[in-house]
Amino acid sequence: MAQRKKRQPQPRSGFFTKLVILALLAAIGWQLYRIQDHLDAAETERDQYAALVAERERENAAMKADLEEGPTEEKLLEIARDELGLVKPGEYVFEPGG
Repeated sequence: MAQRKKRQPQPRSGFFTKLVILALLAAIGWQLYRIQDHLDAAETERDQYAALVAERERENAAMKADLEEGPTEEKLLEIARDELGLVKPGEYVFEPGG
């Protein structure tokens, strides 16, 4: 007759082992929470930069159209008013805060 091997009892995990595993899981959860915060902030920043890029692209398209159109009298008057302070006879200028 064949002899049966006796099963050796499996060592049971103790309280300390369970506590260490719980602490590790808590630390991993906390790190995931912090990473999610960083991810949310990065997505917000990305959206802000995307809006800024879109605005700059619109400005560039407007400038390109102005260059292709060439110097018109209307554009020259606009530049003279905005940048050089041109005032036509009979016009009144009101300065903000003044």
